[in-house]
Amino acid sequence: MRALGEGLAGQGAFKAEKPTDTEARINVLALCDAVQSYRDEHGAYVVAGPTPKAVPKGGVPVPFPKDEAFQRLGFEPGEEVRFQYEVVVQEGPVGEPEVSCIARGDFDGDGQNSVYRVRLDSNGMTTPVEVEHEGE
Repeated sequence: MRALGEGLAGQGAFKAEKPTDTEARINVLALCDAVQSYRDEHGAYVVAGPTPKAVPKGGVPVPFPKDEAFQRLGFEPGEEVRFQYEVVVQEGPVGEPEVSCIARGDFDGDGQNSVYRVRLDSNGMTTPVEVEHEGE
């Protein structure tokens, strides 16, 4: 039996993987969970982002800057991200706040962003991940 990785050099086993949207899908759900937990504890929603300021392009990871609002929420997506993150709070049609947790990325670098969104309802329930322009 070979040890893990032994004898694989030169066989392409360690090729860089093509970036995927898994980061965005996981993080928008984690972000909404953090927003709801903060509201449960403090009685208010926190608006955060967009962070980083520019949407990352070409699937290239960029540093995730320290952001006071995200730190308050306990949201830490990692040192580098391939998406921009934001929490938007708006008043809904019946006076209840509407909360959206958003990730934006531009994998193909053409200026058109993929947008991943999870919404929180007034009971703290999340919607499934909504995706616009997947693969952009």
